Amino acid sequence: MEKTAFLFPGQASQYVGMGLDFYNLKTTAQRFYDYANQIFDFSVKDLSFYGPLSELTKTQVTQPAIFIHSLIIFEELIARKLKPNMVAGHSLGEYSALVATGVLDYEPGLQLVKVRAEAMQLATETNSGTMAAIVGLDHDLIQQIIENSQFTGVCNIANYNAPNQIVISGDTHTVQSLMLSFKEAGAKRVIELSVGGAFHSELMQSASAKLKQSLDKLRFNKPCCPIYSNVTGTASSDPQVIRDRLYLQLTHPVLWTTTIENMIKDGATRFLEVGPGKVLQGLVKRINSEVTLAGVSNVAELEDLQWN
Repeated sequence: MEKTAFLFPGQASQYVGMGLDFYNLKTTAQRFYDYANQIFDFSVKDLSFYGPLSELTKTQVTQPAIFIHSLIIFEELIARKLKPNMVAGHSLGEYSALVATGVLDYEPGLQLVKVRAEAMQLATETNSGTMAAIVGLDHDLIQQIIENSQFTGVCNIANYNAPNQIVISGDTHTVQSLMLSFKEAGAKRVIELSVGGAFHSELMQSASAKLKQSLDKLRFNKPCCPIYSNVTGTASSDPQVIRDRLYLQLTHPVLWTTTIENMIKDGATRFLEVGPGKVLQGLVKRINSEVTLAGVSNVAELEDLQWN
């Protein structure tokens, strides 16, 4: 029997116009966006639908926008009786996975994302940082270059996205300076990311502490299917374990390659990206080109989905 994994995207998947078609056609989308407009001091709906991209890309906006969009699509998939056997989310996407599996309801889930996004936004304003993707070098060489560099600022591997696709995170000057070192070492591409901060690094320590306060107040339910953690790349259905791993997530690397490999090892043969963009489909293809891939980011893709 084929097993299906749902994957939920994180920051850098946003685009202007996301969710507008669902809002015009689906009552769930209207309810989700209207609730968001009650708890934020800006309109998530308007920034998602009309931009500008410079505002949508801000951490405090991007995170709830992607979270809401992903869960609207998830609800539409469930209405079509498409259910996952296992789930994972990339960074922010792990929060979408929590709600999708019933660990949290939508409203407290969005409130938690609000705390996370605002804490991370504040951390980025306090400590200037950035992230960069390196394509074409293995992680051991990247780690060696970081350790041997003469730069004193913070820099570490933040995302093990796929074989030969690694993301680093840290102080802006240090990351930008090291980008040249990676190019000189033979990287095919080195790209600074439009994410607004040094996520999954020690520069997020203040945000992690703030997030923990909110995590500790929430009641976590047992998920309806296993959730694979960014921090370990392994599955758990234990609410306390899931909570603890979320707290660690902000300052630890995203082990995405390990996550996908473990999902495949546990029987996943089909991966469906649930949310904006196609980033995760591209990463999974780099990890294993034999699995079945699809994604839904708009109404047209939902209607065209052939998944039976």
